[in-house]
Amino acid sequence: MLDPARRDRLTISPRRAAFYCGAAASLDEALRARGALLVVRRGGAAATVKRLARQARARTVVWAAEYDAAAAGRQRALQADLEEAGLRALIVHDAPVVQPEDAAAARSADGGEGYRAFVPYVSVWKAAVRTPFDTRVSFDTAGLESEPLPTAAEFGAEALAFAGSEAAAAPSGVAHARPEAAYVPSEAAASAELDAFLAGPALHYLTARNVPAEATSRLSAHLSFGTLSARTVLARIDARGRDRFLLTEERLSLEAFRRSLALRDFFLQLAWYFEAHPDQALQERMRHFPFARAHPALAAWKQGRTGYPLVDAGIRELIATGRMHPRARAVAASFLCFDLGVDWRAGRDAWDRLLIEDEPALAGGNWQWIAGVGADLAQFPRIYNPRKQARTLDPRATYVRRWVPELAALPGTPSARARAADGQLALPLFSAAVYPAPVVDHEEAAREYLRRYVDFVATPR
Repeated sequence: MLDPARRDRLTISPRRAAFYCGAAASLDEALRARGALLVVRRGGAAATVKRLARQARARTVVWAAEYDAAAAGRQRALQADLEEAGLRALIVHDAPVVQPEDAAAARSADGGEGYRAFVPYVSVWKAAVRTPFDTRVSFDTAGLESEPLPTAAEFGAEALAFAGSEAAAAPSGVAHARPEAAYVPSEAAASAELDAFLAGPALHYLTARNVPAEATSRLSAHLSFGTLSARTVLARIDARGRDRFLLTEERLSLEAFRRSLALRDFFLQLAWYFEAHPDQALQERMRHFPFARAHPALAAWKQGRTGYPLVDAGIRELIATGRMHPRARAVAASFLCFDLGVDWRAGRDAWDRLLIEDEPALAGGNWQWIAGVGADLAQFPRIYNPRKQARTLDPRATYVRRWVPELAALPGTPSARARAADGQLALPLFSAAVYPAPVVDHEEAAREYLRRYVDFVATPR
């Protein structure tokens, strides 16, 4: 069903719209192979669903829960409208491995509320995981006809494609995505990508999740749009772990990959139980911290031209492909919040226009975590030093060289050269493709932020 809210979300990111339309077409093809079809409707949610239910002579309407605050409000309104019309309305937790209520049940003494801290949550999560089951499903379209499938052109995304295509138009100097980086929006492709990842790369995940040049699972868009289930991912991780010949390090990597699913569920349940905080810091003491909404270098950050190679490489990967390595995300987000002192919501909204995945609840939870205003209970914000991170995690500058072509031909590591020649790199002596000088001094900016932070939390409110 394409209601106005769904259309608005898809219109924000053309890549997201293209993936969604591709996934819908793939689902329709799979259903037709089983003698059915995907029934598409456009219009207001309540009126459209009630009309479709009458046509299908259905007594129950079931849909998968969404977890951001805006969607939660719409879901409750739709549920009330359907029940008032005499229909049974069920919202099922299809996205997480463990549904929020199952984890919260362990806190029955506290009223069954959700968890604000990850460490106690993950212990409960492990105990609440259930063995998936297989069952045969039959489809009956009840003679229903479908409106045309959604197309990328409906959302201004007609120029985008997947499966071996180049990325969308990127700013000058930003590398295009390579064909092998393209998503194929289908269940079969998602399953094949998961199998390929578990066959080899997943066994090094413990290291790869922190090394930007290494591939992680790249399953976020598939999980977001349902071409792959988180429960399926967990079941295959566990099956892979039963290999008796795995080394200890490989088992630890599989456990780390498993834990990443728990973290995903943690942020989903956080949004489910604390839905008042999509735009408000979860930590009450930080709700009035004076983050800036603008900065002279904000545009440079959005374009990947901050003068810090690892930050710029991550943002340019996002611009070119619609995704970013998780460690690069953390470093780039930290730079915005602490080096520039800009409000985390500005970063969240900027990336929302570029990401393929559509997970507002996860985006909000992760941004608040990085900004030190959410579920992270550390005493002080975790401020990443972008140069130290580059030296440690991208020592050969493999990642930086790929996404920052201005630095690819420099001798030594680009990060080291950028630091040693900040002034000279701005001079176009040999090429028009010059790399900018740092927009701020990291050490100075970090000290200033920490001074403001300490003063703020020490002041009674």
